[in-house]
Amino acid sequence: MSVHSIIDQLQDWGPGQRPGATAEEAIAYCRRLALGHYENFSVLSRMVPEPMREGAAVVYAFCRWADDLGDEIGDSARSLELLAWWRGELEACFHGEGFHHPVFVALASIREQYDLQPKPFLDLIDAFEQDQRVSRYETWDQVIDYCRRSADPVGRLVLRLADQDHNSETLVASDAICTALQLANHWQDARRDLVERDRIYIPVECHASIQSFEDRFRWTIEHGHAPDHQFLGEWREMMQSMVKRTWPGFEKIYPLLDALTPELRPMIWLFAAGGSTILRKIEQVNYETVLFRPRIGLIGKLALLLSAKRASRRPAA
Repeated sequence: MSVHSIIDQLQDWGPGQRPGATAEEAIAYCRRLALGHYENFSVLSRMVPEPMREGAAVVYAFCRWADDLGDEIGDSARSLELLAWWRGELEACFHGEGFHHPVFVALASIREQYDLQPKPFLDLIDAFEQDQRVSRYETWDQVIDYCRRSADPVGRLVLRLADQDHNSETLVASDAICTALQLANHWQDARRDLVERDRIYIPVECHASIQSFEDRFRWTIEHGHAPDHQFLGEWREMMQSMVKRTWPGFEKIYPLLDALTPELRPMIWLFAAGGSTILRKIEQVNYETVLFRPRIGLIGKLALLLSAKRASRRPAA
């Protein structure tokens, strides 16, 4: 089984199809998908403890497929149909029969090994479905609720794969970090979310004082500069306030690391450090994410990678 565009694979692996993959073939596919898509995953995978690498690849493949079914189809109604099919495959997988997609063949082969439960997977699908129905948010709390289903389950799945999810304080810290990661991503991708997805995750309560916010937001993106003398300053003030509200989530990283085994700490630290570095990049461009998308360069990534190794040397709590 080769790795092609997920959308291209729907013809052979979509609803009503029966690819007939063995467990070994399905797991190999998930591993190739994980290593071959995002540029950081192959590096990150070296920090994944050996006992959880197979599970991490399968969880990644599940998330990648669900994410693409939500974001890459280009039609919300069709995305909802495909996500309903994906939910059905997941439920069939946990019932032990009636599933056919290679990702679920792989998941079925490992779920008892890692004692995986359906809830975090269902929460993720629910968030991807919400993206098809909701494109604007009124309050900060509504955005946080979305993050609880779009981001927090990923952290909980990682802890489950490592068998380190038995402490409620650990779960709370993980949730806080994952929510902060999702928020940092929203602030970083504000331009792209509006242009490519027609979504604004910045809640109305954060920009209520900015007149004609969305019209001026779009104008700035289209023309490469603000439409008037006031908008850029208003955007900076708004973004600075949201970044300030996001930082406390990342402060949970060291209590979390103290609760984890040394083998898991570098990977978890790297996840969190990537998000906190994005927030610093936003600060460095004076919060002007309406004009720029802050990114971590190659040198910055290497520095994070080296720093992550030091995280394993924290003394046990």
